[in-house]
Amino acid sequence: MHTRKLCWFAPILLALGCTTVTPSRPNILFLFADDQRADTIGAWGNPYIETPHLDQLASEGFSFRANYNLGSMHGAVCIPSRAMVNSGKSYFRLEPDLRDTVLLPEVLGAEGYTTFATGKWHNGRASWLRSFQRGTAVFFGGMSDHTLVPLQDLDEDGNLVNDRVDGFSSTVFADAVIDFLQTYEEEAPFYAYVAFTAPHDPRQPPVSYRNQYYENPPPLPANFLPQHPFNNSDSDLEGRDERLAAWPRTPEVIQDQLAEYYGLITHLDAEVGRILDVLAQSDYADNTYVIYAADHGLALGSHGLLGKQSVYEHSQQSPLIILGPDVPHGETTALTYLFDLVPTISRLTNTPPLDAIDGHDLSSLWQGTQESIRDSLFLAYRDVARAVRDNRYKLIRYPQIDHTQLFDLQTDPDELHNLANNGAHTERITALTALLQDWQQQLGDTQALTVTSPQPTTIDLSDADRFPDQWQPDWIVKKYFE
Repeated sequence: MHTRKLCWFAPILLALGCTTVTPSRPNILFLFADDQRADTIGAWGNPYIETPHLDQLASEGFSFRANYNLGSMHGAVCIPSRAMVNSGKSYFRLEPDLRDTVLLPEVLGAEGYTTFATGKWHNGRASWLRSFQRGTAVFFGGMSDHTLVPLQDLDEDGNLVNDRVDGFSSTVFADAVIDFLQTYEEEAPFYAYVAFTAPHDPRQPPVSYRNQYYENPPPLPANFLPQHPFNNSDSDLEGRDERLAAWPRTPEVIQDQLAEYYGLITHLDAEVGRILDVLAQSDYADNTYVIYAADHGLALGSHGLLGKQSVYEHSQQSPLIILGPDVPHGETTALTYLFDLVPTISRLTNTPPLDAIDGHDLSSLWQGTQESIRDSLFLAYRDVARAVRDNRYKLIRYPQIDHTQLFDLQTDPDELHNLANNGAHTERITALTALLQDWQQQLGDTQALTVTSPQPTTIDLSDADRFPDQWQPDWIVKKYFE
């Protein structure tokens, strides 16, 4: 692994041989992955994946080990997640295209920041154009073959131009921000938003990266199941994500897909390393905060699922690491949301906070002035599921099938043992249900927790139709669909 020094602390700059240029306000480099589970970082306890650069970020920065995406109003979970992370609001207060919502990069730009973006923007062109002054290799879509991503650039007149396809996605986006960092000479601080499409499917890492894990396959998730044990009342059990492997899931197929998924993450890690190397060599490394996160997690065999259309831990948790001038090495298990980044970045940049947001400033957690910023979390998926968790227990309610799950996350972090029918937990279920309803009222969620005519809980997917989407490359179609 190449070792870098990101020299943030002025008293030791000379000792480390660093030079510094100090703008009046710090820069922000936001690296944002797509569909990355929180348990796919080596330094966070996964011995089967190689992520040396993310490991270094974790070893130098502050890790948020209980960080979540709130949920989604439809199957494309990426859309509301990205809307929330740029607005600081829950998705119950947002339109997917953000047409009437003031966004963080808008405010930063108005306050003198140079705003730059590359990569995925899943919330409409108009909101992107309001938000960024510069952009290279921008993808306005949800997913694509990683070697055929349609890209556009922002020209000097504020027009999106140069429709093109250019290389492997992670490399293209890394190249774009590297060029920005190497050529940036303005006195104004910058906000650089780098939204990768990896490790979202198609799970097609470069050959050497997938072969690496074919040779040493990662183990199945501890909560692997051949099929989800009940109908979640929604066609998403037969949706696009779930069609990527046949039912019932076999260990062999899931291990192969995990190998491909891990390969995408290790390749992404290498590209992140290139970006961090360039930052470390720059004159402004000591005055830049690096944020690494992902929009949500992914099942990939957990609970018999492949996608993220659920409120289980594997799908709603996401990585979050912050590194910067006054951020010590450490970690917290305090309950946090991705949209907490908005007020956090506002504080770091000394810019006006956005109005009527749901996020909380995270800085008190690394400063040690608070052990937590909330006592519970609320999670939601369409009209299918509502969940609430405190520091130990998690309640999931499925209104459409009149089904309840209760998990003790302390003893059962993989959510395998449903305690809802255990009479010893009746009072706890009542209390958590009341807490869930309080959250609904606070956020403006009007979904009823019961329905008049519940759907059946059983489902048989053995004869369900399977067909690939248009973005899967030929070798994946041949391997998993023929």
